[in-house]
Amino acid sequence: MATGTPILRLAALMAALAACRAPAELAARSPFLPAGAAAESAAEGGPSGPIELRGIMPTAGGYAYCIYETAKKKDEWIGLNEPGHAFVVKSADPAKETVRVDYEGRTISLTLKVAKVASSGPAGAMGPLQGAAPGAFVGASAADEQRRLDQVAQEVRRRRLEREKALQAAQQGLPRPQMPNR
Repeated sequence: MATGTPILRLAALMAALAACRAPAELAARSPFLPAGAAAESAAEGGPSGPIELRGIMPTAGGYAYCIYETAKKKDEWIGLNEPGHAFVVKSADPAKETVRVDYEGRTISLTLKVAKVASSGPAGAMGPLQGAAPGAFVGASAADEQRRLDQVAQEVRRRRLEREKALQAAQQGLPRPQMPNR
């Protein structure tokens, strides 16, 4: 039994070493990251890191910076050297869209995060424009659109007048006029 004990100890030690090294290897080869993202996954907490610079806005008192905490899924707008937060923007270059932030005892350089937008296909295949008036279609001329809007306004006036007539008739005790079917 004395010869088996060192072998068991050695096996346990090797298993412990492998367990310590496994999280780093798993993070480098995560199946949840896009292809080629392994190089980005630094010790900052993955491709995006523990904090991100999400916005820069000029204000009356200088610039404000939107810092997003990925773990908390929460963001805050803060100014340069503004205390009272989990992080402090120590320096910034709005022209280059970069900041240096003190976070949990270390200094992190951040660049403004660029939003990724996926295409939904050719614009002409989408039909009406986003934010356009209901019934307005891509390719309608300004004159066609103005005629359509004039017709809508005329119909609104006609219906309003009919409602007013019906209300007056009801107040005078007259029979209600028949509405034309449309």
